[in-house]
Amino acid sequence: MTARRLVLLSALALVGFAGNSLLCRAALREGGIDAASFTSLRLLSGAAMLWLVIGLDGLRRRGDVGRRAAQADALRPAPAPVPGDWASATALFGYALLFSLAYRSLGAATGALLLFGAVQATMLGQAWRLGEVLRGWRLAGVFVAAAGLLVLLLPGAHAPAPAPALAMAGAGVAWGIYSLRGRRGGPPLAATAGNFLRALPFAAIASLATGAAWHANALGLACALASGALASGLGYALWYAALPSLRAATAATLQLAVPVITALGAVALLGEPLGPRLLLAAAAVLGGIALIIRAPG
Repeated sequence: MTARRLVLLSALALVGFAGNSLLCRAALREGGIDAASFTSLRLLSGAAMLWLVIGLDGLRRRGDVGRRAAQADALRPAPAPVPGDWASATALFGYALLFSLAYRSLGAATGALLLFGAVQATMLGQAWRLGEVLRGWRLAGVFVAAAGLLVLLLPGAHAPAPAPALAMAGAGVAWGIYSLRGRRGGPPLAATAGNFLRALPFAAIASLATGAAWHANALGLACALASGALASGLGYALWYAALPSLRAATAATLQLAVPVITALGAVALLGEPLGPRLLLAAAAVLGGIALIIRAPG
């Protein structure tokens, strides 16, 4: 893969990941859609986009010869089992629902920072549980990042409310678990597509349980579909296309840009303020995580 193509794929994927926060907040802050419906539409459109990408890639690989036969075969039920697994799908659904619930109140930038911090804390916790010892710069990074989250959550005029902050932290934990389970091998894009599909029954149950709260306008529907199909489905497809050409530390470092892109987008597109508390917290959290990632083992 050329360097230009790698940069383009990575940048588009990171913008897509940041777009999830912006789209969710835009849809939910004015009551454009309820959280359960947003979650269901996001997972449904994400699953559709992922399977479309996989199907088109399969046709491309088969080449021009026999394409019509391949298209006919694609319409028949595939005998192979759906990739992914139910435990991962449960974690994916938990992340998506808590993410939507949190963004009813949280600003996009604050939510992205809390989510990112919780994801990294979950993965570090698993590493510690498996016997990895943090020392030196990595240990310093943990303390700096934790101090940043503490600054963000301390009581004050600009502190997020406890309930949505806790929901977003839960979303981060769920995504961290999902990411850890994804390391077990297998084609990551196919597994993600399968897990999106498996998460749909959970989303349907959540929607049925909150049927009295159903509501959606054009903006809410458009944001939910864009979040699923573009920011999630296409975003993951682009990221997994770039990932084999990225070193692990580079890929992890690039993800530090997601809360920054979200914050800039929140200011430019949603009119959210970027106060000193959030700036200080972001600098500490992202700087601490960068130390953890880049420090020698």
